Amino acid sequence: MEKETVIKALVELRKSEKKKFAQSVDILVNLKNFDIKRENVNLFVPLPHKFKEIKAAAFLTAKSKVIDSITKVEFDKYKGKVAKKLAKEYDFFIANAALMPAVATTFGRYLGSMGKMPSPQLGIITKEDEATIHDVIAKAEKMIRVKTKEPSIKLCIGKESMKDEEIAENILTTYNAILNALPKKKENLKSVLIKFTMSKPVKLEI
Repeated sequence: MEKETVIKALVELRKSEKKKFAQSVDILVNLKNFDIKRENVNLFVPLPHKFKEIKAAAFLTAKSKVIDSITKVEFDKYKGKVAKKLAKEYDFFIANAALMPAVATTFGRYLGSMGKMPSPQLGIITKEDEATIHDVIAKAEKMIRVKTKEPSIKLCIGKESMKDEEIAENILTTYNAILNALPKKKENLKSVLIKFTMSKPVKLEI
């Protein structure tokens, strides 16, 4: 897929009626010859351009000044509805590696179902200093997770307010990551489309 192709499609999208709110940019990758029960794509993709602000919390051994934090001694307060509310309140969670068994026991059923469980790829730390925490959050604001649950992958990769060049680079990075993860590469691709939140999709040449 060429960058010029993506930018041309974005120009076409921008011709659609303007909305009174900031629309997201989505990529839709439709698969074929892909057995959803036997084959799987599950990866984190770092994008070149930030497109979201996240609300983060952390499970730490001590309280932090730079992030809402829950220490081990406080875990007993979070049961049932309280833990579920916490999982909904934040977009992203960080955890000290040493606390992960306790985090999994106390919060796993709620964070796991929402795809918010800290992982070795993103979210688990061994040091609790400010620089480490800021670095993880910065990475999370540029990171998307790709996980196949059906033969169609839909991902938010940008905002309408971003420059076409930036959106195009996020799209290409996402596309190439998915393509490389597919067992049969292009033979698994049925179609790739992009759209704004309320627009009709525009098909990309692959």
